[in-house]
Amino acid sequence: MLDLRIDNAVLPDGRSAMTLGVQDGRFVALGAGLDLPAHQRVDAQGMLLSPPFVDPHFHMDATLSYGLPRVNQSGTLLEGIALWGELKPELTQDAIMERALRYCDWAVAKGLLAIRTHVDVCDPRLLAVEALLEVKKRVAPYLELQLVAFPQDGLLRGARGPDQHLETLKRALGMGVDVVGGIPHFERSMEEGARSVRLLCTLAAERGLRVDMHCDESDDPLSRHVETLAFETQRLGLQGRVTGSHLTSMHSMDNYYVSKLLPLMAEAGLHAVANPLINITLQGRHDTYPKRRGMTRVPELLAAGVNVAFGQDCVRDPWYSLGSADMLEVAHMGLHVAQMTSQAAMRQCFDAVTVNAARVLGLQQYGLEPGCHADFVLLQARDPVEALRLRATRLRVYRRGRLVAQTPAAVSRLDLPGRPSSTDWMG
Repeated sequence: MLDLRIDNAVLPDGRSAMTLGVQDGRFVALGAGLDLPAHQRVDAQGMLLSPPFVDPHFHMDATLSYGLPRVNQSGTLLEGIALWGELKPELTQDAIMERALRYCDWAVAKGLLAIRTHVDVCDPRLLAVEALLEVKKRVAPYLELQLVAFPQDGLLRGARGPDQHLETLKRALGMGVDVVGGIPHFERSMEEGARSVRLLCTLAAERGLRVDMHCDESDDPLSRHVETLAFETQRLGLQGRVTGSHLTSMHSMDNYYVSKLLPLMAEAGLHAVANPLINITLQGRHDTYPKRRGMTRVPELLAAGVNVAFGQDCVRDPWYSLGSADMLEVAHMGLHVAQMTSQAAMRQCFDAVTVNAARVLGLQQYGLEPGCHADFVLLQARDPVEALRLRATRLRVYRRGRLVAQTPAAVSRLDLPGRPSSTDWMG
């Protein structure tokens, strides 16, 4: 007998009236109208059943710290970095953990069950690393947390020399951090940025790790670090294990150069992560009008065969005062900024916070097919486009077949002459 059976579900690919069977935390059956005995049954009532949301780019060590020690008055990237530098000496492990755990609660409630978070390794105390490793352990029963060793101040810009931050980054990897990160555009020169990419990719190859590089996060049309990242990926045989995050300079690059760059990225098997909410907020700050919005070329990357995902990046921290762990909000903004408003393109945006993001993290047994982990979200929507339009309520969230969160359906009661008694904004 099954542990759980879900009936009358719609799947993201359009299949309807589907039944899914769960046994021992995995899907074991999928089909239309299956009649299988189960201890527990859930009627999806024609609503959308999706694999869980995945955030491929976040900064959990800074989350929910908005206003500490002061507010970012300009709202700019550079003031946010400076503000983080002011906050770091005041950080404690307990405070980082408390904020991170609270954010993980928000995430689960929104059906977000896997997060890749960058953690600053430029503090020699590695307080944030220790704190998030403990958080990773605590949330493991209900949320997958992947940590990136991120030299926020620049790998080669240590006050005691170019090896200072490299050594702390190696220490973080030795403590159990999963992924090698970097920020080449924040090094002192283009040459030093390229050197940092080579050093970090070599380190990842030696240790058998993935790479996720903050890359070309500027409005500079001449920034070229993603080209170096693609080259090093191929040179070291890292295809499929390397991600270029942000890539905002591609918004401003010459079209001819981009026509060369896109096939290089596809050939190297790079993943790309855009962060719509933050990219359009922080970029273009030196412009008057026309004002650039800074998000990378998502439709063009997808057309070239590059796997593209959307990340949240920041929630109530020195860089961004808003956010709520809602990946549908991220995708909703992404489709507007990228002008991806065809039916097919909007579904691509839904994929950018589910299956594409799962590929970035290298998640195993992710999905709705038999053999996959029974991690899923029942949404108050009948298809992915409606889910994006409504930022749909997460009616039920399951991890390994166990209900971990539920929210009442969004319904407004009406008292209008000659009109229905309620509305749910659907259809």
